[in-house]
Order: sequence, then C-alpha cells, then structure tokens
Amino acid sequence: MNAQNAAAGARGRVVWLTGLPGAGKTTLAVAVERVLRDRGEPVFRLDGDELRRGLCAGLGFSAADRAENIRRAAEAARLLADAGLTCIVALISPLRVDRARARAIISSDRFLEVHVATPLEVCRRRDPKGLYARAERGEIAEFTGVSSPYETPEAPEIRVPAGQDSVDACVAQIIAHLEKRRR
Repeated sequence: MNAQNAAAGARGRVVWLTGLPGAGKTTLAVAVERVLRDRGEPVFRLDGDELRRGLCAGLGFSAADRAENIRRAAEAARLLADAGLTCIVALISPLRVDRARARAIISSDRFLEVHVATPLEVCRRRDPKGLYARAERGEIAEFTGVSSPYETPEAPEIRVPAGQDSVDACVAQIIAHLEKRRR
C-alpha cells in the first residue's frame, strides 16, 4: 500500500470472479463496481476480455499461456489493491492451481474468491458471443467448458448461483460479504 493510501487508512482488496464463459462474471463485476463507486469507494475492474486485448495480448489458450494470463491479472490486481483500491477481476481462471497462485500473489487476507456458479447448460443457452456454438463446431480449440476443463472452486469465499438468482441478488451477496470482511 502506498504511503498516501496507508495514511488515509485505505485497505485494498481483490474480488476474483471465476466461472464458465457466459456465467455472468463481467455483468456482476460491472454491477459490483457501480455499487462501490456510488458509495465513494475507490474501485477498478479488470476484465478477462479487456486484459486479452492489452496486457495479455499475444497470449494464446495453451495451459502455459492461460497460467501466464492469470499471473499477470493477479499482479495487476495486487498493485491496485496495494494502492488502496478494491479491484474486481472477472476472469474464467479455470484451474484451481492458477487461482491458488493468484491468491498467493495477492495475499489470502485481501483475496475474495467468488464462484459465479452458472450451470454449463445455462451458459450454453446464453452464449452471448456465440463461442459455445463455435467451439462445438470445432472452430475454437481449448474452449473452457467444451474442449478444456473448468475446475469448480472447492472452497470459495462466496458461491453465487447466477444461473438462478437475479444480478441484484448476487451483487447483494457479494457486497454483504465485503462489508462483513471490512469489520
């Protein structure tokens, strides 16, 4: 944490949203960001698609490239948390080992893992970018949920049933947990 934010008592943290493609991670990240910003809290959102176009451009979808993508996201999130911000990361991050590494980079006491628990069939039905259909036709190799695994978190701090509950209900659950952790 930098000296100015430390003096102001700011304590940064990272909200790490993980889930299948189309689970609603970005939708929830935007909504949580809005609530925190409206409360006057310093907040920044890192989205997987945006990271892939910038900081992680050039990385593919091999196991090594996915791990590096997640490492870079965790390092960026840690820097933002060090500056006193709440950083919301919306990233598939399909493997437990990579999420554990992200937690270690950020530090467990500032890391809040949120599993956006949307069933695969709901994600396929939503398919906002048409990616599941393309993956099932063989046009996309190494697609999480079709030809590449997603390891469900074993013990996330929060599991939001985004395929069943409304966005507002999921956001309320995340915000309540953040408030509880602040105490």
